[in-house]
Amino acid sequence: MPETEGDDDVLRVEHVSKRFGAVTALRDINLHLRRGEVLGLLGDNGAGKSTLMKIIAGFQNPDEGRIVVKGEQVSFRDVDHARSLGIDCVYQDLALVNELDVVQNMFLKRELVSRPIPLLARRVMRERTREALERIGINIPRLDVPVARLSGGQRQAIAVARTVTSEADVILLDEPLAAMGAKEGAMILDLVQQLREAGEVSIIMIAHNYVHVLQSCDRVNLIQGGEITFDKPTADTSVEELNEIVVEEYRRARRAAQAG
Repeated sequence: MPETEGDDDVLRVEHVSKRFGAVTALRDINLHLRRGEVLGLLGDNGAGKSTLMKIIAGFQNPDEGRIVVKGEQVSFRDVDHARSLGIDCVYQDLALVNELDVVQNMFLKRELVSRPIPLLARRVMRERTREALERIGINIPRLDVPVARLSGGQRQAIAVARTVTSEADVILLDEPLAAMGAKEGAMILDLVQQLREAGEVSIIMIAHNYVHVLQSCDRVNLIQGGEITFDKPTADTSVEELNEIVVEEYRRARRAAQAG
């Protein structure tokens, strides 16, 4: 049984559908996120997770349904509009510019300007970049190198640090552990735990590892075939239960394919 929506919901997705030509990526999606909650979103590749994130982040528009942010229905014009309403995202493709250095990517389209003379506050941005990376425990010795020269884990860390140090009320993490080694991944999970304990932001985190979700999140949603089929507090579920649901859906789909 899906969790009940409440007055403390900072975000609601109601009856959202999205099609790409003949392919239906999302069908009648209903999702809600409470203030200060960490929601884990699980699902196989192609289930619709990233499409849903892009809609919530203002990158794409739904074909049907609506988005409600802090009790107000919104229709995002673009990513900047969503960000102005307190929603920020770490995309799976990271949204970094390879030719720009670490500091420039950290403040991409968020540049700090000194006053009264409108000049870029380069020293302040550099200091804040170093502080943000140290906060999540990632060491990048040089901040003046193009990010194309960094490792996958370092690039992922920049994208995560940029988002979690923003003024967002809702943070979307689209597979934040991708390209990271075990040590770096553990640091990101520790950061999510810190944010969860502080309760100042709400988070939706896409992940493939059931254990990570059960350890780091308050509630879990499972998306299958473009629909959310499971919604339960992590304290009331288990890896075995999630595996059972996924296996049963695989068997159902296989029977349907054989019958067709």
